[in-house]
Amino acid sequence: MTNNLQKIYELRFIGLKKYRNSVWKILVNNFFERWIPKNSTILDLGCGYGEFINNVTAKDKHAMDLNPESQLHLEENIKFHEQDCSKPWQVKPNTIDVIFTSNFFEHLPNKNTLDLTIENARIALKSNGVLIALGPNISVLNGKYWDFWDHHIPLTERSLTELLEIHGFKICHSYTRFLPYNMVRVNKRPLFLVRLYLRLPFLWRYFGKQFFIVAIKP
Repeated sequence: MTNNLQKIYELRFIGLKKYRNSVWKILVNNFFERWIPKNSTILDLGCGYGEFINNVTAKDKHAMDLNPESQLHLEENIKFHEQDCSKPWQVKPNTIDVIFTSNFFEHLPNKNTLDLTIENARIALKSNGVLIALGPNISVLNGKYWDFWDHHIPLTERSLTELLEIHGFKICHSYTRFLPYNMVRVNKRPLFLVRLYLRLPFLWRYFGKQFFIVAIKP
């Protein structure tokens, strides 16, 4: 499993690391940071090569991934947790302010694994802690959802909302369409277009293929 992850990362992201980091820096600074206090403790769930967590300003930063090579791409001040996210986390309960996850849940092997992962996230979060999740929305992607070998769980914002509510989360924001599908098999877009896109939400209705959810643990 780990060997497959390493090979998938290499095939998809070769030659794109610098560009992806630039895009994520814009996404963090122009959109996501509003939910991330600078004195917070944050965990990047399914951190990949760390494009999100490396660009976040926070007091304590954690990153979790099953791929051991992820740690090689993280800044030194980030605590890396190499583990299966459906197993008990190596994080103390009620210590995390924000959990962020992007394009990760669909890669889990089955719904039971995702169910256990959400419960682990609930345990790790403080009261009023925030879970931010985005990922490909099968309701608007149709067959393109399966263009990636390691996609297993088809999700929409409604199905993920229902799961979060089962675990006691309160949904604060939910969008059917947010970001375009991916940055892997497309030409590099000029970075100013990324900033413009974030400032013009009406464009999301036409180009957005990923859902976006912000949920709070009561």
